[in-house]
Amino acid sequence: MLTDIEIAQQAKMKKITEIAEKLGITEDELEPYGHYKAKISQACINRMKDKPDGKLILVTAINPTPAGEGKTTTSIGLSEGMHKIGKNSVLALREPSLGPVFGVKGGAAGGGYAQVVPMEDINLHFTGDMHAITAANNLLCAIIDNHLQQGNELGIDQRMIQIDRCLDMNDRALRNCVIGMGSRVDGVPRQEKFRITVATEIMAILCLADDLKDLKVRLGNILVAYTYDGKPVYARDLNAVGAMASLLKDAINPNLVQTLENNPAIIHGGPFANIAHGCNSVRATKLALKLGDYCITEAGFGSDLGAEKFFDIKCRFAGLKPDCVVLVATIRALKYNGGVAKADLGKENTEALKKGSVNLKTHIENMRKYGIPVVVAFNRFGTDTDAEIKIIEEICAECGVEYSMSEVFAKGGEGGIDLAKKVCEVIEKGGADFKPLYDEKLPVKEKVEKIAKEIYRADGVIYTAQAEKALAKIEEIGKADIPICVAKTQYSLSDDPAKLGLPTNYNITVRDIKLSSGAGFIVVYTGDIMTMPGLPKKPAAYTIDIDNDGNISGLF
Repeated sequence: MLTDIEIAQQAKMKKITEIAEKLGITEDELEPYGHYKAKISQACINRMKDKPDGKLILVTAINPTPAGEGKTTTSIGLSEGMHKIGKNSVLALREPSLGPVFGVKGGAAGGGYAQVVPMEDINLHFTGDMHAITAANNLLCAIIDNHLQQGNELGIDQRMIQIDRCLDMNDRALRNCVIGMGSRVDGVPRQEKFRITVATEIMAILCLADDLKDLKVRLGNILVAYTYDGKPVYARDLNAVGAMASLLKDAINPNLVQTLENNPAIIHGGPFANIAHGCNSVRATKLALKLGDYCITEAGFGSDLGAEKFFDIKCRFAGLKPDCVVLVATIRALKYNGGVAKADLGKENTEALKKGSVNLKTHIENMRKYGIPVVVAFNRFGTDTDAEIKIIEEICAECGVEYSMSEVFAKGGEGGIDLAKKVCEVIEKGGADFKPLYDEKLPVKEKVEKIAKEIYRADGVIYTAQAEKALAKIEEIGKADIPICVAKTQYSLSDDPAKLGLPTNYNITVRDIKLSSGAGFIVVYTGDIMTMPGLPKKPAAYTIDIDNDGNISGLF
């Protein structure tokens, strides 16, 4: 059996100009990065503005097993299936982070015969967007520390700096550190922390900005610190905006690549959904809607994280109105939610499947609260039995949803034809009436409670003293009337990864709150979620290698 990278390396890619031509993008509107990937210029985006939008399809999932359930693979396979039945679809996906690539989860280029290529480039440096975001973030941090060193004219309280340095790599040793050690010329000593690049506010800003003008406004609005007398200090107060935007001038443009079957895919932006808002860029999604009759996009992890943020943050800001939700599930994940150990998920267990199906039912109910019709895509595994599939049929019939046993991993577009047909049928019936879950003008605690009770099914919300203090400060400076972005475990509807299925009789605990005023949302931290992950005992990096001819191996 071929590995993902072996399948990708056998792909017969077309020149990126040919892929662009399919979409009506001219050669002059491309900024090539080699033969098989390119940036799409602002000139193209401007030219497409008056074209009508296609239909918007969101791919999300139930709460996954630690191995993930194949949202990206399903998204790619669905697009391939659309092309098989004569539909013009365009993918709009997130960029991979090097953290998972060298850690344990994997990349974000799909899998099996449903991949985007060049897979190695996409999963590694790609077009340099991650590096640009890292550089812009760390430039701002360097300017802050230089301001302290050069006399601190603004009176910044070094204990109240709100922005962290970043690195697009899992490195737990940088979670807490001290900088400015040495002599007087080496800076002002203070405690610092690093977060992974995909969890930075600048990543969120890049993904939510409409254009360079909007990008600069948002960068200027980043809350970087408070003064000794409690006044807010923004990035614009430090004259940092122009230089930061200059570093991001290419990164803001979406990236064009292709699938294994030579169909177009736009990949841009990559915020994590368990820490950040989990969606690709607004620019990429809006452009895909102009270029195709169907735009297929995804949101990270389960619908309690990625989809909730897609609807309540991204769609709210961008004015997007989704037409259909594809909810990815697997029989093994439902058994996992029914209490089966990860090692035993390949064994038939109909009772655990029935028990764990409550998780699927809850996600279906949650998506319907936004007024969007749902199609369930079961990512099929060779270990799925006829008896288990029969139970799936009964569950979906009970919920009143269409479902498809997707085989895109093994068969590519052919394995996605049934799913594509059912998604198109649901969209053609109409009935989508999108509405966000809450009014962003509500008090912060009311918004958090709405998410906790309606989506996580909690009884209520408990706030630590630190969270109460942070919230009071946000309210004091008049920044409380914006959406909420919850940082939470992906493995449970609750804030405890051990509570599987549908947890009951519990409260969500908010341990801290942070204002991302440039991005335009408030981050609420729950559980022990960390903004800088660590590597596992045997990281994926151990198996990655390159030969003397430059061929990479071991990358999934």
